[in-house]
Amino acid sequence: MSRILLKAILGLLMRVLYRPKVEGMENIAATGPVILAGNHVTFIDSMFLGLVVKRQVFFIGKDEYVKGSGVKGRLMAWFFTASGMIPVDRDGGHGGVAALMTGRRVLDEGKVFGIYPEGTRSPDGRLYRGRTGVSRLALMTGAPVVPFAMIGTDKVQPGGKGRPRISPVTIRFGEPLDFSRYEGMDRDRYVLRAVTDEVMSRVMMLSGQEYVDMYATKAKAA
Repeated sequence: MSRILLKAILGLLMRVLYRPKVEGMENIAATGPVILAGNHVTFIDSMFLGLVVKRQVFFIGKDEYVKGSGVKGRLMAWFFTASGMIPVDRDGGHGGVAALMTGRRVLDEGKVFGIYPEGTRSPDGRLYRGRTGVSRLALMTGAPVVPFAMIGTDKVQPGGKGRPRISPVTIRFGEPLDFSRYEGMDRDRYVLRAVTDEVMSRVMMLSGQEYVDMYATKAKAA
């Protein structure tokens, strides 16, 4: 009920204010596990993604988003959980493993799992090297990967902060990628890198972004 209420209210507001253009929605299967893998340019990407996709999209988020106290903290916790966010402590030593296992559980239940292979928001609007979590999930679960591109959301909320602006937004979904030919090879680092690079190549073609062959976290640190 929380998701239905949230999607009804925010979905109407989004359609009125932003009139998002959605392309390739037919590439997302109506049933069964699906991995949505795309670029990440601003904080509200997950909000737009969850509102335009007909099925509920689950994704990993920092557990600090649901740990706030008081009325504001409870409202934030309700909002993020209703949006499909699954809180995980990603700062701990086992954060990556916990996120991976959470994604696997969602997919084993036949649901839709959204992931940003870059691992963090792009620091400058370019597309950065993907991490292999997306390929591990695809090979462990057999779920198809549907690449997607968020276009224009960085204009809505530049830098991921401040009050959202009114600006055109396009969400583009590509054809599903089947990696069943690599079944049983989810521990082969060369296969994992090849699969991840193929996913990122499709994302790049959909988004039109310049590609940078380094991790976004290193670019931010630099």
